Amino acid sequence: MNLGLYGYENAWIAVDCGMMLRQDLPDTPLQVPSVETLEELEISPDALLITHGHEDHIGAAAWLWPQWGCPIHATPLAAGLLRAKFIERGLSTDAIRVIEPGEALTCGAFTIRFVPLTHSIPESCALLIAAGDYRVLHTGDWKLDPEPLIGSPVNGSRLRALAPVDLVVGDSTNAPLSGHSRSEGDVARALERTLTGCTGRVVVSCFASNLARLLAVARAAERCGRRVSLMGRAMERMVSVARGLGYLDDLPPLVPVRDLGYLPPHEVLVIATGSQGEPRAALNRLANGRHASFELLPDDTVIFSAKAIPGNEPLIDRLKHRLRQLGVTIWDEFNHPELHASGHPAQDELRTLYEWIKPRHLLPVHGEARHQRAHCQLAESLGIRAPLSPVNGDLIRLDGDGLSRVSRHPQRPCIVSQNNIAPLPGLAAERGSSRHGILYLAIPVAATGTGWTRLGRLILDAHHMRPLDEDDFSDWLDERLDALPAETLAELRQQLQPLITAWLSERLRQLPDVHLQLMAMESPVFGTSS
Repeated sequence: MNLGLYGYENAWIAVDCGMMLRQDLPDTPLQVPSVETLEELEISPDALLITHGHEDHIGAAAWLWPQWGCPIHATPLAAGLLRAKFIERGLSTDAIRVIEPGEALTCGAFTIRFVPLTHSIPESCALLIAAGDYRVLHTGDWKLDPEPLIGSPVNGSRLRALAPVDLVVGDSTNAPLSGHSRSEGDVARALERTLTGCTGRVVVSCFASNLARLLAVARAAERCGRRVSLMGRAMERMVSVARGLGYLDDLPPLVPVRDLGYLPPHEVLVIATGSQGEPRAALNRLANGRHASFELLPDDTVIFSAKAIPGNEPLIDRLKHRLRQLGVTIWDEFNHPELHASGHPAQDELRTLYEWIKPRHLLPVHGEARHQRAHCQLAESLGIRAPLSPVNGDLIRLDGDGLSRVSRHPQRPCIVSQNNIAPLPGLAAERGSSRHGILYLAIPVAATGTGWTRLGRLILDAHHMRPLDEDDFSDWLDERLDALPAETLAELRQQLQPLITAWLSERLRQLPDVHLQLMAMESPVFGTSS
């Protein structure tokens, strides 16, 4: 959920404040970071700094900020999106302060510079954080896109001027992938080639926050003689905020959805939300014939210009099945990968950045455990020390001896329930208690087509309880996962939790309070990293 804290002496700052959707819980509630550890350690950030406007970096700010009341510093687009969230919750927006990419500010013992990088949303910035004799580059999400469509390419000279830095806290999402991530310019040209061959109406589904992709689709449509319409509240909201900042001044004129029926099919292009199979999104309504102004026909084409987020595969598969039943042609990441570009750096980009900034140490973040391991291996091949990968709740020290893990603070899951933040009860909360210990289980899983499999290391964190044989539990778990017929993470959790409780009851004298989280991962066998 991308809430990071940096401390120097007695001063602290927070970087990003995101959320996640708990796909393994009924109704997919919003989960936000727990602040219990901050309260226990008497940490209160003097400022919240936002690297970019994606939900997994800003989505919890309106929920957690009232407990801090500190200034929030964000670039114009992220600030605009935050203001909309604060207003929706009835919060004052006075604390949200705009800083332009490239500018710096001072906050107590810290000096922070917002360093522009390219990503799949405009104004993404790394943060150069300086305190005392130390300089840390927190990259946020980034890539080196030579043709980002919105904004300028990365300025290598500006980054070289930062060298050397003591530590890079770096994006690991695509670290196992060789080469270079695809440019938005390349995607734009592929989209135009695709549209040229389409005969009926076209629906393109992409993430609402990817303004460059939206602009590329609209420009390609205009060159192919098609009129553009937006479908979906998230898309309309994002375009409204971006236009207010002057980002989409050259967007072709938009046609209201209600007027599309008056146009010949070959002149229609709709940009719609719903690429992840979300039940209430625009594309799902179209697939189910539930849109009042638009109906898909056999000659139409649907283009998925987005990659499936792990865990969403069953929803997307059902959506595509319904589209095929309508006779619609589908283009997606499998038959036409050129229609999407990742927003994260592959190995060549990581090497280039590290050659520029010359970090002494790496702390890999983002991605799964295998992505972080690949990132560490790449860094060490470049002479960068990468001694550890962090786990949620780790307190890590950077000093003259390098990086070290000081302590671990397991994070109790907190979800938004009835407009309030509430701790998620443990599986055995009614039978066990904190007096008998707490067991945190995070299990990374992937669908195999016939069942489920565990990927990577089981994250098991036991506190104040009798020792547990992790190998024995892992072996038992792998056998059970393969045999469970669940279609979704929520169903898998429902089937698995009584089995886990029973297994623990047989082996432990006192049952601890068990916190289980199933995390959807992307199998290297069944897919590739986004």
